[in-house]
Amino acid sequence: MKSLLTRHFGKGWMLLVYAFLYAPLLFMIVFSFNSTRQDAVFTGFSLRWYEALLSDTKIVNGFFISLKVALTTGALSAVLGTFAAFVLVRYRRFWGRTVFSGMVNAPLVMPEVIIGLSLLLLMVGAQNVFGWPERGMLTIILGHTLMGMAYAMVVVQSRLLEMDRRIEEAAMDLGARPHQVFFLVTLPNIAQAVVAAFLLSFTLSFDDVVISEFLSGPGVNTLPQVIFGYARRGINPTIYAAATILITVVTLVVVGYATWVARSTRRREREIAAALRADTPALTGR
Repeated sequence: MKSLLTRHFGKGWMLLVYAFLYAPLLFMIVFSFNSTRQDAVFTGFSLRWYEALLSDTKIVNGFFISLKVALTTGALSAVLGTFAAFVLVRYRRFWGRTVFSGMVNAPLVMPEVIIGLSLLLLMVGAQNVFGWPERGMLTIILGHTLMGMAYAMVVVQSRLLEMDRRIEEAAMDLGARPHQVFFLVTLPNIAQAVVAAFLLSFTLSFDDVVISEFLSGPGVNTLPQVIFGYARRGINPTIYAAATILITVVTLVVVGYATWVARSTRRREREIAAALRADTPALTGR
C-alpha cells in the first residue's frame, strides 16, 4: 500500500495542480455559452454572447489595437532581444558589459507598475520638451517592447549558449565574413528560439494591462483594458466569449508551433544521420 501511494503520489499531485490552474478556464468557457447572465447556474446553451461580442465596438476595436501592438512589439522584441543576446554571449569582454546586461535584464525583476510609471513620466517629459510622442499606440508599443525585449533576450541567449561555436568557426575558415556567418549560419540555427521569443513577446504584449493603462491615450484602449473596464462594472458574459476565443486561438498557435518544432527537429536529425552515413565510407577508405 505504501509503495502504491509513493508511486502515484506525484501523478495525483500534478493532477491537482492542473485542475487548480485550468478548472477556472473550463468554467469560464462553459458559461460563455450560457443563455442568461447567471454566473453560477447554467440555464441553457446559447450563442447570444458571441453575437453580442461581434456587435460590441469597444471589444472589436480593442482587439485590433491589441493585435497591431502585439505584432509590432513581438517583431521589435525578437530583433532587439536577438542582438542583445548575441552581444552578451559572443562578446564576453567589452566596456560597459555589466551595465548593459543589468539594463537589459532589469525589466525581468522590475514591477510593471514601476515600469509603467517611469515610462509615463518619460513620455510626458519628452512631449513637453519636443512635442512628441503623444500618448497612444506608439507609446504602448515602446513600453511593451522594453518589457518584451528582456524576455526575448533570455530565450535566444539560452539557445546561443547551446549552439556549437565550431560551426561558425568553420564558416569563417572558409572565408565567410562576420555578417555572413551571422545571417547564413548563426541565425538559421537559432531560428526556432527567435520564433519562440516572438511568440512570447506577442503574448506578453497582447495580455498586458498595467503598462497599457499608463501609456494609452484618449480613444486608444487595448483589449485587456476594455475587458478590465467591463469587469470592474460587474459580470458581463461577453467577456467570457472574448476570452474563450482568445484561449482557442492561443491553443491552436501553441500546438502548431510545437508541431513545427518537432518536425524540424526530426528532419534535422535525419539529415545529420544521412550525412554521417555518407561520410563513414570516406573516413574508413572504403
